[in-house]
Amino acid sequence: MNFIEDLGIHGNLQICKVGKDGTEKVIFDDHNTITSGMSVGLSYLFTGSGSTSIIDYQLQKFQVGVSAPDGTVNITDPVTVASSIYELSGALRSKTDYGTASKFFLTEYKSLKVNSTTLGSSKEVFVEIPFSHVTRVDDKSIRYTLVLDENACNSAEFTDQDLNMPINEIGLFMRNPTNAAEDNPLLVAYRTFTSITKTSDFSLIFRWTINF
Repeated sequence: MNFIEDLGIHGNLQICKVGKDGTEKVIFDDHNTITSGMSVGLSYLFTGSGSTSIIDYQLQKFQVGVSAPDGTVNITDPVTVASSIYELSGALRSKTDYGTASKFFLTEYKSLKVNSTTLGSSKEVFVEIPFSHVTRVDDKSIRYTLVLDENACNSAEFTDQDLNMPINEIGLFMRNPTNAAEDNPLLVAYRTFTSITKTSDFSLIFRWTINF
């Protein structure tokens, strides 16, 4: 059963650049890709084969990355990303890359890889989404407000040479649908976007709306 098609799940991502004076400018606004992970997660829920806690099916974590499929993405010619994608191409690898001075709550888990239904070989860094940043827009829509503050994800502070480049992808993860003893996040929504060289001169706000 394809729960994405049957339930009509879709979404939209808006990215805003916020200067130190509070000025906000929309720099990206487009649809996202609902991945096959959403179907996998919901199948655990609807068939009763996964976690019995609704909390484990919440979209509670995210990652940003630097290796979108073609390396240079722009809003007028977005990369076509298949729903079968199961991980970011170049997710930031360490807590330092996300910014030790930022206001993030960062955790490390092994993520569930949909393509093989197995766990990743090593732990990855995830940003936890505060409950206060999750807003019900209406009966069918939920908005996740993801913030990269002035101290977060700044290119010059990346610890790996190959990560010293603009960020251009983001993923939204379901918390732990398999009811593992330790969270095994599952990628359920993904988007590439116009490459952004992040600096301490501005913050980025990702307003990600998922329509169920």
